[in-house]
Amino acid sequence: MIRYDEVLQMQPYAERRQEKEKILTECLSELTGHHYAKCKEYRKMMIAAGFDPKSIKTYYDIPFLPVRLFKEYDLKSVAPEDVVKTMTSSGTTGQQVSKIYLDRDTSANQTRALVKIVSSYLGSKRLPMVILDTSAVLKDRKMFSARGAGILGFSMFAKDKIYALKENMDLDVEGMENFLKKYHGSPVFLFGFTFMVWQHFYRRLAEIGYTPDLSRAVLIHGGGWKKLASEAISRKRFKDGLASVCKITRVYDYYGMVEQTGNIYMECEYGYLHTPVFSDVIVRRPMDFSVADIGEEGIIEVVSILPRSYPGHALLTEDMGVIIGEDDCPCGRKGKYFKVCGRMKNTELRGCSDTYAAEFS
Repeated sequence: MIRYDEVLQMQPYAERRQEKEKILTECLSELTGHHYAKCKEYRKMMIAAGFDPKSIKTYYDIPFLPVRLFKEYDLKSVAPEDVVKTMTSSGTTGQQVSKIYLDRDTSANQTRALVKIVSSYLGSKRLPMVILDTSAVLKDRKMFSARGAGILGFSMFAKDKIYALKENMDLDVEGMENFLKKYHGSPVFLFGFTFMVWQHFYRRLAEIGYTPDLSRAVLIHGGGWKKLASEAISRKRFKDGLASVCKITRVYDYYGMVEQTGNIYMECEYGYLHTPVFSDVIVRRPMDFSVADIGEEGIIEVVSILPRSYPGHALLTEDMGVIIGEDDCPCGRKGKYFKVCGRMKNTELRGCSDTYAAEFS
């Protein structure tokens, strides 16, 4: 029997397909039985679908829940008194938000997984961190949700940090200059949400002609491509633009969602998103939800061993994607690697950065 603790100690991109499928099938089968026993609503849905948790042969067999269900129902597999944190997804005004209930163990495991994934990119040492956002995001409860959680989560990798934007969203040039002078010659970690990085960092640098030398820096960013795509800003233009104003070349996107916090899919040096050992991506055909072939576009399903306090271990997203390959990415990381092609049609605009874009653009 594989223990969760053992999996969370593994290197995130070291396991090949056969071993990873064994790990995920064992962990996710146990997790499905757990949620079936502990969450009344989940059990009713599984019974209605005619599903018996004992029938699982592979994790591909586990029925997925549409991610939208977390906007409509309070789904939890723990007693109310064991909930230590409630996460909410971002939503524009009037939209329902997902509510994700975490107990202490689930929250701790999310943190452990995030540390493993991000450390494989940043290294084990904490770095001076420039947050391409405003500190007000943590003060205003209206703004705090996936965006605030993202900042807090990635701040674990900081030995010192500065918020690069003032409360009015203008760039704090003096603060940045002093911070970078303090850590001159040291690698620096930048974090922000994609639209905001472009709108308030890149554009402002280009506008005022301030050109900080960030050639030794690493930028991790996520979310918000829908707004940039509508402005015809490609991923290449995004990276080229940043390199032109501050010499930064190590720029990594990530794909993730509040419904599976802690589990993110990081972009590699070749522009592909990678699945760590704690989770996987299945692409399904829209017509019948059968598993799509490698190279075939379909709806993204995400599975993760982390959600124990709520039944979020197998979720059908509202995103379209395509698996490029498995175990053979030129970057050397094992596991599936894939691309997100965009939103399914006729779904809500959601995502922390897209929400911001709708309100502040």
